[in-house]
Amino acid sequence: MQQETALIYNVTNKVSHSIHKEWLKWMQEHHIPAVLSTGCFFKATVLRLKEIDDEEGPTYAIQYHAATENDYERYLAGFSAALRQEALDKWGSQFIAFRTVMQVVN
Repeated sequence: MQQETALIYNVTNKVSHSIHKEWLKWMQEHHIPAVLSTGCFFKATVLRLKEIDDEEGPTYAIQYHAATENDYERYLAGFSAALRQEALDKWGSQFIAFRTVMQVVN
């Protein structure tokens, strides 16, 4: 049975040119699998934003799909702080991230 998405946890990242290829590889091979392994999300999609200023580096959005609001809340309570800190420890100020949560309406 295919899961339905109730919430999308969207993390938008502006990444410096000097690290963006290595950062993307690390995200795809390490960070995103770590987030998914929490069991709070069942799917992740990596997107690169287009038609924006890339002068300081490319912008990526990672969208994590949660089946319930409780799954998302469980992620915030138990996992998000450590996973955010891991990214900060690895990449420092070479990227900035902001987060939004979207409810699926359709």
